[in-house]
Amino acid sequence: MPESLEFIDCRTVDEVCDAIRTLAVRGAPAIGATGAMGIALASVVDDDVDDAARRLIAIRPTAVNLAWAVERARAANDPVAEAVRIADEDVERNRAIGAHGAVLIDDGARVMTHCNAGSLACVGYGTAVGVIRAAHESGRAVSVWVPETRPVLQGARLTAWELDRLGIAHRLVADVTAGSLMAGGEVDCIVVGADRIAANGDVVNKIGTYSLAVLANHHGIPFYVAAPTSTFDPTSPDGASVPIEQRPPDEVTTIAGTRIAPEGTEVDNRAFDVTPADLVTNYITEEGIRTPF
Repeated sequence: MPESLEFIDCRTVDEVCDAIRTLAVRGAPAIGATGAMGIALASVVDDDVDDAARRLIAIRPTAVNLAWAVERARAANDPVAEAVRIADEDVERNRAIGAHGAVLIDDGARVMTHCNAGSLACVGYGTAVGVIRAAHESGRAVSVWVPETRPVLQGARLTAWELDRLGIAHRLVADVTAGSLMAGGEVDCIVVGADRIAANGDVVNKIGTYSLAVLANHHGIPFYVAAPTSTFDPTSPDGASVPIEQRPPDEVTTIAGTRIAPEGTEVDNRAFDVTPADLVTNYITEEGIRTPF
């Protein structure tokens, strides 16, 4: 995407693992549901379910939904039914997140989001984009600033694609434009998703989220985090305790297969950063709106 919309059929656990590893499936809720489906698949084809669980969880260590859903499916008497239940619940949770969060979005609001937290990152509807979507569906005239989200360009490739199909006004900007827009009074609030929320409220999300939170705090702009309760991890005391995934260097050194950096350039391609809880205005979950911890 965005050149074409294609569907991938995974018929083995290895193919499920590869889909998650290569970001064919990405977004915390989506990889969680996919991990559960991987366990269901293993149970149907008589693979070693425990080994499948170990392999699936190891692929992306930062997003807590993956381990949560895999373990839930593995513990079920009927992994197939449980995986389907997890997928169905995700859509219900996202719609509830959207309904709760929509009240925070004023008519005419100019909303900034980050990365992609819409239907493509979930089983359906979306978390952060779900909040924007629900506000739009309620009749509010909202517009969205869409940072491109380097290095894999999920904002440009995915979020802009989704917003176009939803009929929601949006404008794509380079990541480095965010501070200028806030300084100019052109951003009314920021809504992002999360890959893990620690026990103290620290938010682990796509790299660049922390920068937006600092800028929002400086400019007095509300910073909202939309995520299901399954993303809250009581076993992680704070953001510093969460393992941060390192992605392949070619995601930074190339764009669409074209090299943009000299051969041999060393790369640090951490996929996530940590936003301290004190920079969060509210958490939006399927259970309602939470204040900072």
